[in-house]
Amino acid sequence: MKKFILTLTVAAAFQSFSAQEITLDKIYSGYYRGKGIAGITSMKNGENYLVIEPTGIAKYSYKTSQKEGNIVDGQFESYEFSDDESKILLLKESEPIYRHSFLGKFDVKDLKSGKVISLNDGKNVQEPRFSPDATKVAFISENNLYYQDLNSGKITQITEHGVKNKILNGLADWVYEEEFGHARLYEWTKNSDAIVFVKLDETEVPEIYIPIYGKSLYPKEMRYKYPKAGEKNSVVSAHIYQLNDGKKTKVNLENFKNYYIPNVVQTAKPDEIVLITSERVQNASDVLKVNTKTGEVKKLFTETDEKWIDTDSPTLEFLEDNSFLWGSERDGHRHLYWYDKDGKLKKQVTKGDWEVTDYYGFNPKSKEIYVQTTEKGSINKVVSKINIENGKAQLISNGEGNNSANFSKNYNYFIETSSTAAKPYTYILKDGNGKVVKELQNNNDQLQKLKADNFVEKEFITIPNEAGDQMNAWVMKPKNFDKNKKYPLFMFQYSGPGSQQVANSWDNGNTLWFNHLVQKGYIVACVDGRGTGYKGAKFKKVTYMNLGKYEIEDQIAAAKWFGNQSYIDKTRIGMFGWSFGGYMTSLAMTKGADVFKAGIAVAPVTNWRYYDTVYTERFMRTPQENPDGYDKNSPTKYANLLKGKFLMIHGTADDNVHFQNSMEFSEALIQNKKQFDFMAYPDKNHGIFGGQTRPQLYQKMTDFILENL
Repeated sequence: MKKFILTLTVAAAFQSFSAQEITLDKIYSGYYRGKGIAGITSMKNGENYLVIEPTGIAKYSYKTSQKEGNIVDGQFESYEFSDDESKILLLKESEPIYRHSFLGKFDVKDLKSGKVISLNDGKNVQEPRFSPDATKVAFISENNLYYQDLNSGKITQITEHGVKNKILNGLADWVYEEEFGHARLYEWTKNSDAIVFVKLDETEVPEIYIPIYGKSLYPKEMRYKYPKAGEKNSVVSAHIYQLNDGKKTKVNLENFKNYYIPNVVQTAKPDEIVLITSERVQNASDVLKVNTKTGEVKKLFTETDEKWIDTDSPTLEFLEDNSFLWGSERDGHRHLYWYDKDGKLKKQVTKGDWEVTDYYGFNPKSKEIYVQTTEKGSINKVVSKINIENGKAQLISNGEGNNSANFSKNYNYFIETSSTAAKPYTYILKDGNGKVVKELQNNNDQLQKLKADNFVEKEFITIPNEAGDQMNAWVMKPKNFDKNKKYPLFMFQYSGPGSQQVANSWDNGNTLWFNHLVQKGYIVACVDGRGTGYKGAKFKKVTYMNLGKYEIEDQIAAAKWFGNQSYIDKTRIGMFGWSFGGYMTSLAMTKGADVFKAGIAVAPVTNWRYYDTVYTERFMRTPQENPDGYDKNSPTKYANLLKGKFLMIHGTADDNVHFQNSMEFSEALIQNKKQFDFMAYPDKNHGIFGGQTRPQLYQKMTDFILENL
């Protein structure tokens, strides 16, 4: 379960409104919409960058920041260069499948000759990727792996027997895609001689079926393989395909961890691929180097943890000499470690009471790596460069807020995207030392509109829990806040492992809705308790084997702390959450029934037995191993405790957190003679959007709060 980002999707039409109030109509009309820069990519020369514009893929100069024309004209959703920049892969249209996967129609344009080839004869493909020598593109069609020669146009089929809900070649199944964070499970070797791919056999994986109502006389069915906690997963294997003779060889992983193969990584050397693998219990990962000529497998090292490894977000980056950087929490915080080409540790590169949150690259000339970190506090993210040999570091971004970077290939420039909770996104061109060259774009107009309508900024504080931790929190108070008055409190949270809601960054989504509620006289607050991220492994992993237990204890403790403040009416405290946050709200309204008066749970997990293997077992192990961890932290077990007003909301076609969760909890509440409100959204998935769905949803939630809190 990835953190579900709540965004208020807006319509395109612009309307004129009177000032002084942030309303749902304004939010959904696009009145407050911000601006961004899409598809920033540095060209190989390090002197130009590209962005996606309505008229095509535009080329700009770093030095002058001026547009130098389009390299391709037309409208495209995304693009990707070949390594030598002689060709460009253009996504013309797409159709989503799950969270990351989609079917797409692609063109390949030769930038020298101007020749355009439609990939796969213009038919839909998935996960296309240039060969490093730019002569071919591999892709997946109907669960089989192919490649197309860009000179002759010839298409070669690499695998056979790919069948929906049975065999997938080079492509993730539902749970791999959702929990390991990507759909592509194949990679070219550096010399373009071979492709290593993962085959998934999901024949024995239990199937979920979801009715799709639409306007048909009889509902249709959506069927796909979904391994719930403790059930069978796909049987996976790795294979080498040699282009010169078409030979396929299975990689022998018998002597290594081989239950999951979530990552296939290209190294800096020819005839090599690295696989990251793990057993079902995700507390150790093997990093394996595969010789694609001989099939020999060598273990570089094994990463271990007494609780779990974040198998969904590994950092593995090979440098020019084939040494590599690896991200690990082994010292209690996520830092980078430098290994030689044979897997021997050279040194720990970063160290401190903070986390490395992103890796941008390595400059071989200066021996510097470029990273995003929390070194300026856990609610901030900043960009630094660090000399890999002597450890000398330099902050090159703003020192507060959320800052990310897109670097030129020579690291002489970068485009900084920055925001704070009080300031929308700004795009600034800087030199390699962080000196401002030019502001490319800001969102001052957006901020001015919000301020004219009495936008309320977040106040950051810390709140103690019963374990003695100081939990990060933010609070939003009415403009005319009077400390002598008592206000109802509306709490929002997500609380999932490693997540963060209390961040000094701009939010174009729920913060606008929260402002609407603040203007109705509510105080809105959010608290990141135990289990959340960026405060070290101990704080994050204390929830191991007991998902939900400490998280809800911290939310209850936070609500009680607020209730003891002179300005909060402790009899009027409510909670809202989506997905994991919906699970937490369900626990708040049962285990915390004496504290919370009202709650809204959207798409909640109500029993971890109903959620998928990879995510759930990472934190809980299997139900067979840990039955108490599953059952004692299910809100269904505490349905008899419900006292307050409770609204549960779910999309009937939620492929992620199945509608079954809300049905089971509803039945438990019914059998305990508890009254509650329920809203089902026909054929809507985990995001519950489309057409007028979001405006209707947020109006319904607003009305519920106004009536019951």
